[in-house]
Amino acid sequence: MIPFLKQAAHVCPSQKQLDWYAMEMYAFVHFSPNTFTDLEWGDGTEPEAVFNPTRLDCDQWVEAIKSAGLKGMVLTAKHHDGFCLWPSKYTEHSVKNCPVPRDIVKEASLACKRGGIKFGIYLSPWDRNSKYYGTPEYNDYFCNQLTELLTQYGEIFYVWFDNACGEGPNGKKQQYDFPRYFALIHKYQPNALIFNDFGPDVRWCGNEAGIARHSEWAVVPAELCHYAQPQTAAGPMAEEGSLSYMYSTDQEIGSISNILYSKGLAFVPSEINMSIRPGWFWHEKEEPHSLQRLFNTYLTSAGANACLHLNIPPTREGLFDERDVRRLKEFGDLIRKEFGTPVKNHLKKVEGCPVTQPKYTLTFEKPVKDLKYVVIAEDIAQGQRVESFRITADFASGGQYALYQGTCIGNKRICPLQDPFAGQNPLINDSTPEIRQLTVHITAARDTVILKDIAVY
Repeated sequence: MIPFLKQAAHVCPSQKQLDWYAMEMYAFVHFSPNTFTDLEWGDGTEPEAVFNPTRLDCDQWVEAIKSAGLKGMVLTAKHHDGFCLWPSKYTEHSVKNCPVPRDIVKEASLACKRGGIKFGIYLSPWDRNSKYYGTPEYNDYFCNQLTELLTQYGEIFYVWFDNACGEGPNGKKQQYDFPRYFALIHKYQPNALIFNDFGPDVRWCGNEAGIARHSEWAVVPAELCHYAQPQTAAGPMAEEGSLSYMYSTDQEIGSISNILYSKGLAFVPSEINMSIRPGWFWHEKEEPHSLQRLFNTYLTSAGANACLHLNIPPTREGLFDERDVRRLKEFGDLIRKEFGTPVKNHLKKVEGCPVTQPKYTLTFEKPVKDLKYVVIAEDIAQGQRVESFRITADFASGGQYALYQGTCIGNKRICPLQDPFAGQNPLINDSTPEIRQLTVHITAARDTVILKDIAVY
């Protein structure tokens, strides 16, 4: 088992995946006839004339996105209704037949470039409008549209696919040729990441509510992400069982108990996606989620070895709702406030500890209080390795108490520190919670621990 765990510890991300992690957060923008029909899923029969955003302003979108600290935008170029936000020459169901025939993909792309953020696309494989859907010709149709998007709108950082598969106008379902789609992306946009439930670059977290697992591993069985390239041999139990049951909603995807049965491991991190409001498309009576919910989602996405994909839907005018704009600004301000300037300390690695159980002390010049977070990062360019860790405080009064116990770390782990004085903790007599030193103790790892940073806020 030990040789296999060492292999698991050396499964590494691509440069594209490292760049993706550095973004931390990016926006989704759902915009289609659903915006005007007050639906979430259109059926593809909506007249093109219903789509009429009279005040479309993609620069307003970008300004609001940047205020929240989001570093990219992914536009729904086509949703399940088959309506195209660009004048595709392969269908009449597009903006070219709207009252205001504007190429929204182009305008969004250029606005992102002006605003200094990245631009990506979502192209729904399910098309409820196309007469080809459910036939072999549909994959040709889809590839033609994908090629338009990949070749006409500058650099694309992200191509987002779901696996929604329903009936088309002919009552049939489609067999998607994802390997063919991926080959086009690699040909025309080699630096673009691909999101799909099953890889190859980024996978679905298993829900659309912004809820992360307690342990979000990026090193996962290739049985789950079969479009990704395995980097290890089979696990020691692979011949004794199967992971055929595994799906994105499982809670222990990267744990040792599962990877031992894998035929091979791949590096495929998780995206946490949710909308700023209950629906993915704009509905007038909906309000944005609370600031606290958004912030908690940040802590358990970008702060838990994943990235946050936050949807902001434009109104029927083609603008972001002012309620959402205000919430985005509040969200960004809160993150900047909480994680603006780290608390100065002297960081030292304790000598003599096992390489898979190192300790690090963070000593403050003067005792400090009101500490909120410790942020830990592994050097994942060399692999994700930490299985568990704990953070302990030494108090000025002489007491000691564990403030946090966690599982995996990965790219970034934000650890909210509990208040040891809540409920008059019997281990500590001092009424002032002044901390002299913190100790970060890695209690289990798959190989030599390589941390990139430890910061205190």
